Amino acid sequence: MPTSASVQTRTVRFQTYGEPAEVLRLDETTLPGPADQRVRVKVQACGLNPADWALCRGLFAGSLPRGIGLEASGIVDAVGKDVTDVEIGQLVFGPVDFVNTSSAGASDYAILQHWTPVPEGLDAAHAAALPMAVAIAYGSLDCLGVEPGKTVLINGAGTTVGFAAVQISLMRGARVIATAGPTFADRLHAFGAVVTAYGEGLPERLSALLDKSPDLVLDVAPVSGALPALVQIAGDPKRVMTISDFAAAKTLGVRSNLEEPGMRIRYDVLREIADLAAEGRFSIPIARTFALDEWKTALSVSETQQARGKLILLP
Repeated sequence: MPTSASVQTRTVRFQTYGEPAEVLRLDETTLPGPADQRVRVKVQACGLNPADWALCRGLFAGSLPRGIGLEASGIVDAVGKDVTDVEIGQLVFGPVDFVNTSSAGASDYAILQHWTPVPEGLDAAHAAALPMAVAIAYGSLDCLGVEPGKTVLINGAGTTVGFAAVQISLMRGARVIATAGPTFADRLHAFGAVVTAYGEGLPERLSALLDKSPDLVLDVAPVSGALPALVQIAGDPKRVMTISDFAAAKTLGVRSNLEEPGMRIRYDVLREIADLAAEGRFSIPIARTFALDEWKTALSVSETQQARGKLILLP
């Protein structure tokens, strides 16, 4: 199928590296048609993640300008060469190609590098909330070795990645111990997890819950100095993996998903998870939605680390 002409798009992006509030701007730019094996969408919803702000500070540094918004849902309006599995006008979702274009998902239009149809029963906002949380959680659990019969502790289960990791672990037949605050404790318990508060005194609380150390520990919480306690709980740093506290991981000998051999971000499972979400059997909570020009408010909420769910832009 042929691609359409370039389009004008509003996009939130940065021209230099620095603190997000200082370097991000809402610009207008021309977005070209998609490259080979890519599709362009008119964005319906874009999920925001802490990684977006890390990009502004130099994570995965590359050519500038660069946009934010690593996941989106949208209506396909152009397709690249060798794309045969999607139609113009179809609602799809997936990770955004933020490397090869000067904008990303926080835009009126975006280029997707992988895409999955949004099933009936799932709206665009809840579809856009899935890609990063699901794909990172799934890949991290693969590397960690979560399988039936294992007991896994998920520290930070109230984050979107943690919320996904609890559900995926239970689907695999693992026993799940989750640390979370009161916002999501009841929901995590309803899934089938044993839930305890995070923070000081965690080893003692877990000792009261468990007759032995958990087999595996996945740390998805914002950096808080919890890794030493998690190593104490596990009894072996190699049974612990973090997706956030990389500096402490190096000091303690803890595994990091960024450096783990064989780590894959599992976009291939998005169709399966989207179908479950459409049936009400999987969820990522949405905290708030914002118009595209309200991105500064979304940033302020995100940086409090108290969003309590996914933040979504609706261009």
